[in-house]
Amino acid sequence: MEPKNSPIEAHERAGALKSALDAAPASALDFRTTFADLVDGLGSDAVTVLGPSDPARAIAGAEFYDALEGFPPEADLILLAPSAGGAPAAELTALLQEAALHRVAAFAVKFRDADAPAFAAVADASGIPILRVAERVSWRLFDAVLSRLLGELPHREDAQRDRGSEPLFALANELAGYFGGSVAIEDLERRIVAYSSVPGQVIDGVRTQGILTRRVPDSPLNDDQYRTVLRSDHPVIYPRQENEEPRVAIGVLAGTLPLGTIWIITAQPNPELTPEQEVRVRAAAAVAAGHMLDDVRARKARQLPREDRLRTLLEGTSITGSELAELGLSEERGATIMAFEPFSDPGPLPLAQLRSTAHRHLALHRPEAVTVIRDRRVFALIASDATRDPTELLLPLLPLLDRLIGPGTRAAIPGTAHRSGDVAELRQLAERLLDAAARAGSEISERILTIPALRPRLALERFAAVLNAEPELRAPEVDRLWEDEPSYAATLVSWCGHFGNVARTARDLGVHENTVRHRIRQAEERFGVRIDTADERLSAWVQLRTRFAQGT
Repeated sequence: MEPKNSPIEAHERAGALKSALDAAPASALDFRTTFADLVDGLGSDAVTVLGPSDPARAIAGAEFYDALEGFPPEADLILLAPSAGGAPAAELTALLQEAALHRVAAFAVKFRDADAPAFAAVADASGIPILRVAERVSWRLFDAVLSRLLGELPHREDAQRDRGSEPLFALANELAGYFGGSVAIEDLERRIVAYSSVPGQVIDGVRTQGILTRRVPDSPLNDDQYRTVLRSDHPVIYPRQENEEPRVAIGVLAGTLPLGTIWIITAQPNPELTPEQEVRVRAAAAVAAGHMLDDVRARKARQLPREDRLRTLLEGTSITGSELAELGLSEERGATIMAFEPFSDPGPLPLAQLRSTAHRHLALHRPEAVTVIRDRRVFALIASDATRDPTELLLPLLPLLDRLIGPGTRAAIPGTAHRSGDVAELRQLAERLLDAAARAGSEISERILTIPALRPRLALERFAAVLNAEPELRAPEVDRLWEDEPSYAATLVSWCGHFGNVARTARDLGVHENTVRHRIRQAEERFGVRIDTADERLSAWVQLRTRFAQGT
């Protein structure tokens, strides 16, 4: 059993660690997107850079500029200025000169072509680059794409310390003083964002290691414990286990949105919470939720734990098993997967608009909805509702998407996930549905793709794969019929599809009934196609039908 540090030693080590982290240079704690990354990600059709710029400059974020509020305190921001496009040159020059004093990274502005030389001169004089936003790009869409780029470009997991961490340290100290043991407040990444440093607090080796690394040590019990805590509506008690002291844990939630957890080591050997203690723990969770939610809002898209969770689920790797609970989704109820694909290959802005529109629409009905862009498609995850068909949610959305990004967007609903590991499998199934519909072209008219709607098509494609992989299953005479007399092959497919009814086959093909009889007879006598038994007819029909389905 690992020897425990004395409370005083643990307190001194934790205090020294906190001081070292607070004194660390910003470069050691932060890794941000560069100016060049953002410009490349936005694309030349969306923005044009005027004036001098430093491609390697780190960008901390983006904010809308409001003249009444003045400049934000943070440096290295891109300011979006919708009202600056019509400002006089002298006023704009003064604005950018003041922006230089506040270390603004760039100004995003819209203006007419005739004003471009004047804006370029102002940018050169001030040293602040101007991002000219294309007129056809709305400010809301531009902000969404900019935020996505800031949030999705690679960054170190522990890059930025939460802005609301100081009140959380005070909260942790208050709880530690009340319960007598070390307190850790964690985010959904299981990073320790705040911890207590109260003299004499009980602490164990696991907590000490977590404080030193700012991350919860791996344990086979972690996944089940975190899932239980996040799904519980009351504090959860864990007794002493090997090298861990007794703990009380509670989820930090804003409504139904999980934000993190609080873990309290208690000095009581067999903790049983009194009503007063439970009230204290619940109140602490509520206070922590307020600070952590404010921090999420302030950071906007630079750290998006919900979207990161969905990306992890879609990828299917590094699954911990608690992702659905961390997204506020019940495993018993399940989560419905949706995938959206525009009719034509979209650029980054239409794809971002598709995602933004889909998210707003779904969130009106399912506040827990989370959406991400993956491989030129938009994926959404919502809580399953046994009383309502998910296609009802999408029917009013498709016409709106047609107007905004062009007609033809399709949506796939592959099913419901009841475990975190199910999401990646359903993502693959959604991709199969969208790919199959794209290959079928006009043959499939459905805009909302489900397994029942496309099951025949999926089966035909699988049959085709089997016949191609095992040529001995193909009848040579059927292939000769297809190659030498395609009209005979089409007649045989229609005849089989109408269960040998000549009249219906003739109407389907627009020919005389005698023509149908002649072609069927020729397929048998001239080419040797065997269609006497039901199995022979089925085999011949499948072989020919897969040819038609492949468009060969």
